[in-house]
Amino acid sequence: EGDNADVFELGVIDFQDAVHGPYSYDLVSLLRDCYIRWQPEQVASWGRYYLAAAQSQGLLSGLAEAAFFRDFDLMGLQRHLKVMGIFCRLYLRDNKSQYLADIPLVSKYFLEVSSRYPELGNFVEWFQRRVIPTAQEKLPKQQAL
Repeated sequence: EGDNADVFELGVIDFQDAVHGPYSYDLVSLLRDCYIRWQPEQVASWGRYYLAAAQSQGLLSGLAEAAFFRDFDLMGLQRHLKVMGIFCRLYLRDNKSQYLADIPLVSKYFLEVSSRYPELGNFVEWFQRRVIPTAQEKLPKQQAL
């Protein structure tokens, strides 16, 4: 929960792994970070601010707010699935346990966001039926999904 929730200053942290990709990737990486949880209202506010700023610069013109947030959510789901896999791999293959403490937050994002999209129901059901029990079996109890 950020202390400076009303500050709208944004800076570049670094260009590590910089590539061209979906417009929502960097934003979802910052606003649904794997290590800090912002209040949903704050995330929505920052998202609307980003969309308005982009559109004022001639970017994302004609993109409705609902479509923007759908893109944002779906990109976040893909990213969080990838991150959960990486964190598990780092533990299981490389014996690096420091990222395990962050899996519950990432899993929570995944389950919260995916529940908004009925078309993902079968995938979410599979995830809850197969992935979560497997993770609970293989990961330390306090770190499971």
